[in-house]
Amino acid sequence: MRAMVLERVGEPLQLVDRPAPEPGPHQVVIQVAACGVCRTDLHVVDGDLPDPKLPLICGHEIVGRIVARGARAGEFPPGTRVGVPWLGGACGHCNACLRGQENLCPNARFTGYTLDGGYSELALADARFCFEVPARYQDVEAAPLLCAGLIGYRSYRLAGNPGALGLYGFGAAAHILCQLAAHERRRVYAFTRPGDTEAQEFARSLGAVWAGGSDEVPPEPLDAAILFAPVGALVPAALRVVRPGGVVVCGGIHMSDIPGFPYELLWGERVLRSVANLTRADGHAFFAAAARTPLRLATHTYPLTEANQALADLRTGAFTGAAVLVP
Repeated sequence: MRAMVLERVGEPLQLVDRPAPEPGPHQVVIQVAACGVCRTDLHVVDGDLPDPKLPLICGHEIVGRIVARGARAGEFPPGTRVGVPWLGGACGHCNACLRGQENLCPNARFTGYTLDGGYSELALADARFCFEVPARYQDVEAAPLLCAGLIGYRSYRLAGNPGALGLYGFGAAAHILCQLAAHERRRVYAFTRPGDTEAQEFARSLGAVWAGGSDEVPPEPLDAAILFAPVGALVPAALRVVRPGGVVVCGGIHMSDIPGFPYELLWGERVLRSVANLTRADGHAFFAAAARTPLRLATHTYPLTEANQALADLRTGAFTGAAVLVP
């Protein structure tokens, strides 16, 4: 099989021929139909996330069909279309797992980081951590749901029950969540790079009631704000426009340093919290919501061999929506 492999952090991915993987007892082999390109992949390649498995096949937004499975691989027969998310495994018996917080398991394994991922023609995954993908979405459309959708949804659930919701950074996650929140009759305010009128118009087309630069103040105080842009300076900016008792959620796995800010921005029982990974319960709830919500997924496809170009375009913000590799 062909795969785009990270040999050393900070270097371009290399096209490599590898033997087809053999499934263990709980594993499935998936013929990859599409794999999303996520900002977390950039953080892995650039070295922002420490100690990745090397050499590594990146990619954790995998959609494909099962072509082989282990003896204890569960409910999915060969031919089933499944999605593989960031969380690739958890121990199941630590305190975090027993509390229902498998996303915080100290022995968790992550697709495209500590496990090989989907920048490949075939992928190996634990069947217990795969999801069946709603039939209404084609393969390329479905790929961003596996991380941008899932992490956005977990962030959304932890934001409480906001009537007015701000989204900072209008990329893959925000363009999915904007539609879901608007479908639930929430007022969505989209914050983009200052001057990015194209992204602002895109946000309005997906249901945002207002869109402007991250340096602007929305026309009403927000009940909650979710930060998808990995920019620490946005934390005090978001706190400044959230009402007392409101919530600011940092939805990224990596963020630049948060600058100092006056206590008055946090005072008034405002909440500042992070989101880490996802749980399988998040996945089941999100895919149920996605199945009943007519989401429009904006995607930009690249051949597998152009994974480096896809990462470069993501880094520079060359497109709106999500990049997807197609083997």
